[in-house]
Amino acid sequence: MSTATNLTAKEDFLNNYPEYEATKTLDKWRAKDYGRLDDNHHVYLDYTGGNLYGTSQVKTHHDFLLNNILGNPHSSNPSSIKSTEAVENAREAVFKFFNAPDYICVFTPNATGALKIIGESYPFTEKSHFLLPFDNHNSVNGIREYAKNKGASYTYSPIQIEDLKFQPDILQNHLESHANADKKLFAYPAQSNVSGVKHDLGWIEIAQKLGWDVLLDASAFVPTSKLDLSTYQPDFVSLSFYKMFGYPTGLGALLIKKDKLKLLKKPWFAGGTVTLASVMAENFFLEESHSRYEDGTINYLDIPAIKIGLDHLDDIGMENINQRVTILSQYILDTFPTLKHDNGTPLIKIFGPQTTDNRGGTFILNIFDDQGNPLPFLEVERLANHENFSIRTGCFCNPGIDEINNNLDQETLRTYFETREAGDYFDMQKSLDQMRGAIRISLGLMSNFEDVYKFIEFLKTFRKG
Repeated sequence: MSTATNLTAKEDFLNNYPEYEATKTLDKWRAKDYGRLDDNHHVYLDYTGGNLYGTSQVKTHHDFLLNNILGNPHSSNPSSIKSTEAVENAREAVFKFFNAPDYICVFTPNATGALKIIGESYPFTEKSHFLLPFDNHNSVNGIREYAKNKGASYTYSPIQIEDLKFQPDILQNHLESHANADKKLFAYPAQSNVSGVKHDLGWIEIAQKLGWDVLLDASAFVPTSKLDLSTYQPDFVSLSFYKMFGYPTGLGALLIKKDKLKLLKKPWFAGGTVTLASVMAENFFLEESHSRYEDGTINYLDIPAIKIGLDHLDDIGMENINQRVTILSQYILDTFPTLKHDNGTPLIKIFGPQTTDNRGGTFILNIFDDQGNPLPFLEVERLANHENFSIRTGCFCNPGIDEINNNLDQETLRTYFETREAGDYFDMQKSLDQMRGAIRISLGLMSNFEDVYKFIEFLKTFRKG
C-alpha cells in the first residue's frame, strides 16, 4: 500500500465521515502515549480481548510504587495505612466513574472472579430459577452449574439468527414465568463480547419489576461506552479493568447494590473476610461490606493503578472514544459488503447487526472463497500474524453465538457430549463435520482510520479474479 494511496483513501474517508475530525484529539493521545503502535507498524484489532495501556499510566503507577512504603492493608502500621488509603481511593474512583453511590465495590482477580462470587453466593434452592440468553460469556454460563448443584432450574432464552439480538417476545415470556420461584436471577451482557450487540439496558428494570435479581456483565461494554449506574441499576455488575484501560491485568470488580448485600450467602470464610473466627467454637463472623468477599490479601500494589486508569479514560474522554468507535464501525459496515470476488461472490460475511444502532465496535466475520466456501480461520490468522495484525479467532468463550452462527442443533450437540468423556474444538469439528468458530476484530480507545484501512487492504488479498 503506497503512501499516496493511503492519503487518497483518507481524504475520501473524511469526505464521507466528516464527524471523524471531531475525534482528532485521540490521534494526539496515540502519538503521545501509544506511539509503540505506529513505531512497531502494528495494527491492533483485539481490544475486546485486551485493551492497551498508555505509557503515562505505567509511569505514574511506577512513580507511586517507588516513592511510597506499602504494606499489607490488614494492619494499622504506617505502610498498611498508606496501602489502605490508596485502595480506598481506587474504590471511590470506581464509584465516581460509574456514578454508583448505591453500590459497594468488591475487588476481584478478574471479571470471572466477580461472577464466581455470584455463582457461589446467590441463594439458589430447588425453588429457584436462573435465566440467561444464548449470548453470554462462559464465565456467566458457568453459574448454571452452581444453580444445578443446588437443585435450581435454569432456562436459556434464544437470540435472533439475523442480528444476534434477543428475541424480545420470548424473553418477556420467560421473565413473566416462574412466578412461584423463591429466588430468580437473570444474567445478561450489556454488550456481546462476540457480536458487538448492545443489549437493551431497559431489560434491567423490566426484570426487576417482575421479581428478578439482575446480573449485568459489563466487561465488553464499559471500555467504549459510559455506564451510569444511577440511571440503570442492576443488582450486580461484573467488570474487568484491563479490558477498560489495559493496565494492570489481574484485577476486576463486582459491584453489588447495597440493599442486595445481605441476599448473598458466602459459603466459606478466609483471611481478611472475617471479624472473628474460632477453631474451638467452630464458628465465625463475616466482615460487612466489600471485605466479606475480598479473600486473603488483596492486590494492594496494583489496585492503586485502577484510579490512574480511570483518570486516564476521563482525560481521553469516553465520549470521544465512543464516537470514534461508532464512526469506524460504520465505515466497516459500509465497506465490507462491497468486497467481492470477480464473479460477484461476497468475500466477507459479518454476523450480527448490519448498522451501528445498538452495537459496539466488535465484529465477528468469516472470509469466503469465490465458490462461497468459508476459508479456515486459523489460516487467515496465520497470514494476519505475518502482516503484524492482532486479530482473534475461535469461539471466544461464547458457545451460544457460535452454535447459532454455525447452525448446530441441540440434539447433535447433546449426542456429542454424551458419547465421550473429553473433547475439544478440533475433535468436535472433526466429529460433527461442521464448522466451528470465526474471525473477530474489535475496535477500541486508540483505533484509527489507518488501522481499519490496512485491514481492508489485507482482506482484499483473498479476492479471486
